[in-house]
Amino acid sequence: MADTTSAAGGARRPREHTWNTTDLPGLAGRTAVITGANSGIGFAAADALARAGAHVVLAVRDPERGRAAASRMPGSTEVRRLDLADLASVRDFAASWTAPLDLLINNAGVMMLPKQRTKDGFETQFGTNHLGHFALTNLLLPRVTGRVVTVSSSAHRWGRVRIDFGDLNQDAGYTPQRAYAQSKLANLLFTLELQRRLTESGSTVRAVAAHPGWAATNLQSHTANPVVRAVMQFGNRFLAQDDRAGALPTLYAATQDLPGASYVGPSGPAEMRGAPTLVGRTPAASDPDTARRLWTVSEELTGVGFPLTAGV
Repeated sequence: MADTTSAAGGARRPREHTWNTTDLPGLAGRTAVITGANSGIGFAAADALARAGAHVVLAVRDPERGRAAASRMPGSTEVRRLDLADLASVRDFAASWTAPLDLLINNAGVMMLPKQRTKDGFETQFGTNHLGHFALTNLLLPRVTGRVVTVSSSAHRWGRVRIDFGDLNQDAGYTPQRAYAQSKLANLLFTLELQRRLTESGSTVRAVAAHPGWAATNLQSHTANPVVRAVMQFGNRFLAQDDRAGALPTLYAATQDLPGASYVGPSGPAEMRGAPTLVGRTPAASDPDTARRLWTVSEELTGVGFPLTAGV
């Protein structure tokens, strides 16, 4: 029997259904790669997809932690090493992939770290959150048959952030918050330009993006500023939704019939929590010229280009 709620005069009406993991389609025979799937919303998304019947590949920096996570999931899982902060590792992962891939979920990320560099010399947040996924996606794209989902963040709205093409590594006046916001803006611009190129090439693959709202995960515990970390801990306890709710926008973006370049997030106030729905983005995240420029720069920095030609 459907849930009901009281209405005026004592009448009762059906409670509105909100989309959740019970609405996932059957995914038997499908293969999904999820980066950073050993914890947080990545783990929750991987677990839900495995329960729906998909073969889920946990692409993780620490295979031991990945195997521990996979042991808690049902169904068919596999663990492969991937360090997005090391382009050699990204290339090795992609080179080892020879089968069709239905779904690539670019989920892994780092958040508001002290200034660090990747193995290739990039600022860590931009290098991991954007460049690592940029290279991985393009290297795997000839194998992808269904969809690419990239996890962004409401942080792309912080302080009217822009891509600083003159100082992508933020050598002049680095702040963890601005670097994180730039990397999350880059995720949305990447999705926009990837979809344009897919459409132009005649590919049926779709590129979409999602954000989890405020989800209580261990990502916030690595922030550099102790004051910000304390605020995050308070928010995790009293404001956030849990990681399974935070994974719903990713799962919705991965499985529902959405237009290319769509952006999915929570439906509640300030998009912090709630059922998944299509959400908006800033003008800076919608600028096709900036998206093309970022793509060109990303190709130059990673040495990886778009692999598809017209008619693919």
